[in-house]
Amino acid sequence: MSLRVGIVAGEPSGDRLGAALLRQLRRKRPGLRAEGIGGGDLRAAGCEILAPMERLAVIGILEAAARYLELHGLRRRIFRHFAAAPPDVFIGIDAPDFNLGLERKLRARGVKTAHYVSPSIWAWRKGRIKTIKRAVDLMLTLFPFETAYYERAAVPVEYVGHPLAARIPPTPPERAAARAALGLADDGGPVVALLPGSRERELARLGPVFARAAGLLQGEPGKPSAPGKPSAIRFIGSLLTAAARDAFAAQLRRYGGAGLQVALYQDKTATVLQAADAALLASGTVSLEAMLHKCPHVAAYKVNPLTFRLLRAMATIRHVTLPNILAGRELVGEYLQGDCAPEKLAAALRRLLDDPRERDAMRREFTALHRGLLTGRDDRAADAVLRLAAR
Repeated sequence: MSLRVGIVAGEPSGDRLGAALLRQLRRKRPGLRAEGIGGGDLRAAGCEILAPMERLAVIGILEAAARYLELHGLRRRIFRHFAAAPPDVFIGIDAPDFNLGLERKLRARGVKTAHYVSPSIWAWRKGRIKTIKRAVDLMLTLFPFETAYYERAAVPVEYVGHPLAARIPPTPPERAAARAALGLADDGGPVVALLPGSRERELARLGPVFARAAGLLQGEPGKPSAPGKPSAIRFIGSLLTAAARDAFAAQLRRYGGAGLQVALYQDKTATVLQAADAALLASGTVSLEAMLHKCPHVAAYKVNPLTFRLLRAMATIRHVTLPNILAGRELVGEYLQGDCAPEKLAAALRRLLDDPRERDAMRREFTALHRGLLTGRDDRAADAVLRLAAR
């Protein structure tokens, strides 16, 4: 009898994680069936999509509250589906505000539940550990420091490592090869990547700021960033979907100033990061990806002002960007909310471009952090899920 898996991912990073996990599960258990909420990656990995993950794409506490009835209705529909035909195991990938409630109800019906990607209980809302304990049979963590929080609360936990760390080599390819893959001439001039995120509200808040920062940086009086090298900055960017790419292109035309040229690509984040000397990006999973690709960068983010005040009041850590959390200090410049301003971002990027020693030091620290995330195996999550299903 084939194994049946329920799975819910709420955003692109979770969709990619879920797809990688599902491929490993299928390799170990041919004939495995999967269904749930996801995007194109999970669909391509063979998951039957019951609802698109865009329905779950919410940024911030207030935004989630405004869509409470819609999200509650979707969760009730998914619960009824799995309650009527229980899977052997259910896997919630990130999206804790949606998944933990669903997992708790399914677990009460006897369904084994795993949660992949720990909620940030080490950063804020530590009281959620009580909810997690009622909701999950197994927590799968991406980072080694997270396991201690669950062990203290007697929640079954397994550190499986971050799949990106295993997939991306610690020594990156030459930038020239990445630039050639993007059709860029490797003429020695600095290349800056712009990665404002692809979710609609995220792009609406960050896109204009990133466009203005790029316009300011391009409009500065030229000076070589290193002796003998040209000063003209070239900008590149990657967006997940064609719609997001077109929306950012419109923002660049409107806010970037006359003459700003940005080569935009669809779903080429890895190559764009490999090709860039520095990047301006949305704080989140892409910052971890930039770290793994050894791309020096500046991280920025903005949410609803009231949401930000609530988050700051509940926060228990100083930094929010993953490389900084892993390093235990501000390795990457963070520009949040009011500090997420074009002038500050342009100045931070200029400092990176003007100081090759700082970029090299950042790359060395990125390499050390990368090696610390390697587990030696990229199928640990699949093995953990199969052990849970077999209990």
